[in-house]
Amino acid sequence: MDTNCMTVSRFILERQRDFPGATGEFTTLLNSLMTAFKAVSSAVNRAGIYQIYGLAGDTNVTGDDQKKLDVLSNDVFVNMLKSSYTVCGMVSEENERVIRVPSANEKQGKYIVCFDPLDGSSNIECLASIGSIFGILKKPDLNEPFKEVDVLQPGDNYIAAGYTLYGSATMLVLALKNHGVHGFMYDPTIGEFVLTDPDMRIKEKGKIYSTNEGYYKYLSPGIQKYIDSKKFPETGEPYAARYIGSMVADMHRTIKYGGIFMYPANKKSPQGKLRLLYECNPMAFIVEQAGGAASTGEKRILEVVPKAIHERCPVFIGSKKDVEEVLESMKKHDH
Repeated sequence: MDTNCMTVSRFILERQRDFPGATGEFTTLLNSLMTAFKAVSSAVNRAGIYQIYGLAGDTNVTGDDQKKLDVLSNDVFVNMLKSSYTVCGMVSEENERVIRVPSANEKQGKYIVCFDPLDGSSNIECLASIGSIFGILKKPDLNEPFKEVDVLQPGDNYIAAGYTLYGSATMLVLALKNHGVHGFMYDPTIGEFVLTDPDMRIKEKGKIYSTNEGYYKYLSPGIQKYIDSKKFPETGEPYAARYIGSMVADMHRTIKYGGIFMYPANKKSPQGKLRLLYECNPMAFIVEQAGGAASTGEKRILEVVPKAIHERCPVFIGSKKDVEEVLESMKKHDH
């Protein structure tokens, strides 16, 4: 047993010293998120025993069937963040509108959190890996009351983002602006996330592509040509195809092993399927901090200014050279 382990709280407190004006609010916010991750991890592990598999009987605002675990996870996130008194507003995949947090003692938190409390929940009952995704923003004007439009900021404004993967182990991957990407494994024996993967970096080029090829016939010629070039290369070995259908699981593999994850716009989903604020932006932020690239096919994802809280966005994300290759193919064959 490591008697000097680096927990998330210790990690953040050490970096807090680099910011003389730090108030400790960000640390408090992360601690509330970690409580939510632990609660969701426990619920996911015991879902079968507690009989909380299955549908809750509703669909969320983006048209997905809500699972019982979706609803439970969302409630945990909202309650933990509200009670931290560090946030002024939240955006969740499960809520149609922005969640406003009333001020406590006339003092309102300065942070905005966008999150998908349980990504990949269609995989719950087959026990595939699922996860939670989050991104953290600051209120644009700290001297003004929070307005719902304050959440509509480009991803370049995020100060931190991360995801928690619930799989063979529970792992938190945390990206801090200009301070890298770091992985923390949950140790249930001490109830803490412990640093196991400091300064995570994504390979410049990988050997894996990840996309739902069931939609191949709906894709643009440029994307089809790119996929074909990876399956049937003129020289060298073909890429391996890997697709789980849970963005957190697919992205974690992409960050660890390199390669590209794609969910492009297609004839059935002309705007793409994944949501900008709480799926694309956090993942793009993480990947860029780790040395990778993330594009809509036309521009960096982090440059997109959202117009609606549940706006969708095409995604090409992963190793820099792999992303550049698919963009070049689209430029050549689609324009």
